[in-house]
This record gives sequence, structure tokens and C-alpha cells, in this order.
Amino acid sequence: MTEQQLPTWADPSVSPADLDPQGVSRRGLLRRAGLFGAAFALGGAAVPAVAAPAPAASGRRPGGEDPRLAYLVGDHHIHSVYSHDAKYTFSQLAAASAEFGLDWMVFTEHSNFGHARFGAALEHEEIRRARAENPRQLIFQGLEWYIPAAEHCTVFTAPGAHEVDLLTRFESAYDGKLLGYDKGGAADADTARNEAHAVKALKWLAEQRRTGYVDDVLVLANHPMRLGIDSPHEMRAWRDAAPEIMIGMEGAPGAQGAAIPGWRGKTSIRGEYENKPSAQSWAGYPADAYLTYGGFDWATATVGGLWDSMLAEGRLFSITTNSDAHRIVFDTWKNGDWPAGQNFDTTGKLPDPVNTTTPQPGSDFWPGQFSRTHVGVTRYGYRAVMAGLRAGRVWLDHGHLLDGLDVRLKRDCDHGRGVTLGGRLRVRKGEKLTLNVTVTTASRPNPQGILPELAHVDVVRGTVRGPVTDRDTWQAPDTRVVRTTDVSGRKGTYTLRIPLTAGDESFYVRLRGSDGNRNGTGYLGASVDPHGPIPHAPGDGDPWADTWFYSNPVFVDVAGA
Repeated sequence: MTEQQLPTWADPSVSPADLDPQGVSRRGLLRRAGLFGAAFALGGAAVPAVAAPAPAASGRRPGGEDPRLAYLVGDHHIHSVYSHDAKYTFSQLAAASAEFGLDWMVFTEHSNFGHARFGAALEHEEIRRARAENPRQLIFQGLEWYIPAAEHCTVFTAPGAHEVDLLTRFESAYDGKLLGYDKGGAADADTARNEAHAVKALKWLAEQRRTGYVDDVLVLANHPMRLGIDSPHEMRAWRDAAPEIMIGMEGAPGAQGAAIPGWRGKTSIRGEYENKPSAQSWAGYPADAYLTYGGFDWATATVGGLWDSMLAEGRLFSITTNSDAHRIVFDTWKNGDWPAGQNFDTTGKLPDPVNTTTPQPGSDFWPGQFSRTHVGVTRYGYRAVMAGLRAGRVWLDHGHLLDGLDVRLKRDCDHGRGVTLGGRLRVRKGEKLTLNVTVTTASRPNPQGILPELAHVDVVRGTVRGPVTDRDTWQAPDTRVVRTTDVSGRKGTYTLRIPLTAGDESFYVRLRGSDGNRNGTGYLGASVDPHGPIPHAPGDGDPWADTWFYSNPVFVDVAGA
């Protein structure tokens, strides 16, 4: 594979005059992180170390020693003509991703026999050529796995000699659709077998990484509440089977354009979350779980809900967002016609699309056009992105709400940088802490022509109680919004310094904020979340008018807790 090059916004040899406004803004963030130029290319080796307290007896620094970070923007859920239900060529999607500022992207084609036999290898050749032709773009190959007994996951691997072989072997041996093991529930007497096969699949992937067959592989659950078939005990079982592989879930699904007024239908919901409980759904989810809230999945958007119940066990489980690009809203392309005697099972690839000049049905945005996942890295490259995702250095936004976010939690008695998203801070009971939240506001109109404005930043705090007894628990009763800061009208880069105190129990904090256009009482009540995201009326969900950001948590381990 061609040696990776820095993106233009991070390359000192590219003049600022040759950058677009987004590139100028991102270069400024990189400079402030102390990683511009050689420091970024070398993984921070050129940056002097910051003084820190002496290590504790365990060898871990109590105050944290996280590195300086730059944030790369990406999308881990994209479909092309190598998926049976998509439409666009690989080159169309790659060009759109570059236009909307993505640094990394993952092609996740649907499993089926045509893909396993032909499509994965054909797409791999396209990806290899694209990597060589544009070494400034990070292009991963992945798979949308039909989880036995459940719904879908993104599976992707680091580039290498065995990347496509691993994906096709995995697809053939463990895909629920190919095996007839998908969904499960009341309509399937073999639910226990199917659930066990999903766990076996994740352990197999972890073994391929452990033995060095591939350098790295990651898995994320896609649109977990869309059908209600990903039960809490299944999600915990996936995480526990291979925590270094199964790292999280989509906090917000794709299909964010599904409910643009007057476009798709009077019953449409953002994310295409238009389902009701079925025989395959887990019976413990309320009917409200099948909706999105500010475009976010109920499991994430509910303060004290399923995501928080997993974090309250004291273990990281990350969230992301993405396009799930199949068919773009207002796009004029349609699928091409099959030659006589051909179909997807015989080719593994759809015919190239044809431009009709007339808007076609669709729910999705181009990768990076609306949904963005930001991953903190110390250098530019495939393994750096995967390491950042695994470490949980992740925040996400819709509608290009923010240009930048940097979060550091530190003890007041320390002079170091503290720890950032996904990290752990070790403290003593009663210690005073400061949560430093550095926001860089949007500096340019988003792809809709709107200059986004952040209205508030919320701090969510939850108590860590350890593993739950009931593996189907979906509530964290001690989690709530503990502080809201009105930031309306603030521009540029500013830092919020939020005081916290360590109590008797370990805890975590995470962040959330929005443009302030649509807020209401959260799902578990005003005492938990007084002004959270709310569902929109069916068919009336303009995504550009209701945008949010979310961050991963920072954990605080209290000595003796």
C-alpha cells in the first residue's frame, strides 16, 4: 500500500491560501493542539512532554497523562453498488466524502451470497486503487454483519494482506442472514443458539487480531433500537465477549433525511425509525424506544437509559454517528438496469447508476454532509483512527454544529493535561476536580447554507456501581444532567471550566449540547433531564433545524470505592 500522506489541512507545505474555510479552521485546531506538521506526522514525538506527578505505586499516574490530540472526521457506515439495496459507485461516494471534509471512511456492504462470492474481492480492488491514487484519504473496507439473533453491526479491519480474506471468511461462517440465524425472538425456537453464535463470532475476530492475522479489527452495533431486536443482555454479551473488538454502537443512525417535510411521507421519522414491536423484538422495550430523539437513538438520547446503564458498570462503550448512505435525499440518480441473465447473486455488484435529472426517493445524506464522528488521534493513519476509536476519544455532531471540541478532566492539585474522552482519572474521596471543555464554534455555513449556533452545553453525571445482576437492565437511576451552561451568542474558541467534586463512589461524566431549537423534558422525567431531545411529529423532522453534539464519557475512579 502507498505510504500515507498528511491531509492538505495538516500539511505545512500546502499554503493556507489553498485551503477552503473548513481546512483553515481545522489547521487552526491542529496548531492549538500543538500537533501541526512534523509532530502530527511523527505521532507527537516532536512535542515536548508535559511535566506530571510521579507515578503511583501501580505505575499509573493519578492525574492522567493523555496526549495532545487532533480530531479526524469520519463515517463507519457507507454502502455502494456492492450492496444489493444501495445505488452509488465507489468513486461517487469517495468524491462526496472528500467534498464534505471526511478524513476516514468505511465501506460496509451488506452480507449476502453475491457479496461473499464476488463483491468483496471486486470492491477490494477498487479500494486498493483509490488508496494508491489518493494517499491523503483513509479508506477502510468493512462489512455490515447481520448479527445472529439481532440486527446489524459494522465490522472493519486495518489494511493489510488479509483484510478481504478475513471479512469473507467471517461473513461465510458467522453471518446471521447467510446462516438463517438472524433476528431470533418468539418466532425462532433457536434464539439461544443464534445468540451464542454471535458471541462465538466476536471471539473469532478477537483471535484473528491476537494472532496477528490482521493488525486490527473493530465492531460497532448499527441502529440498535430501529427494530428493538438488540436486547440489553445481547449487547452486554457482545461487549463482554471481546471488549477490545466490540467497542460500541451508533448513538445516532443514518437516514437522517427521512422526515424532511413534504419529502418522504406523513409517517416518516428521522433514521427511518418507523417500526413497532414485533415478535422478534425484546419485550422489555417501551413503544417510545422505536423513535429518534433529536435524531439520536433512544438508547443514547435517554439520560439514565440503556447507554448510561452500560456506562454505569464502569466500562467504556462508545457511541458514533454516520450516514448509512444508500439513497441520498433529492439526488437524481437511479439504479441501472441489469443485463439479461444477471443479478446480484451472480455478480456481487449492481449496475452503475443512471442520472435521471429528477429527484429520486431517498432518506440519507452523503458521508460527512450531515453526520460526523470525530476521533482523537496523535498522528494521521489507519491504525491511529482505530486506536482512537478503541480508546473512546470520540465526539459526534449533526449539521456541522461545531468546528471543534476538546475535553480534559483534571484534579485541581495537578498541573498536567488530565484525561480526555474515554479515559479514566484516579482520585481520592473529596478531591476537587475541573472539567475543561474547549469549544470551537462553527466558522462557516454548513452544507445546507446555515451557520450553526450552539445554544447550551449539558454535563451528564452517572454513578458507577459495577456489573449489573440483571443483564437486561436498561436504566441507570443515578444518572442525570447536573449542569447546563447557556452559551448562546458565544463565538470562536472558548473554554468552560466546570467544577466537580469526587464523592464516595466512582462516577463518569459526559457532554451533550444542541442548537436549542427543540428541547423538552427527557424520557425519564424533568428531575433527570429537564431540557433534552424530543421526538418530532411524524413527517415533520427537518434535521437541519434540530442538531446536537454528544461526547463519550470520562470515568473517575475514586480510591476505596
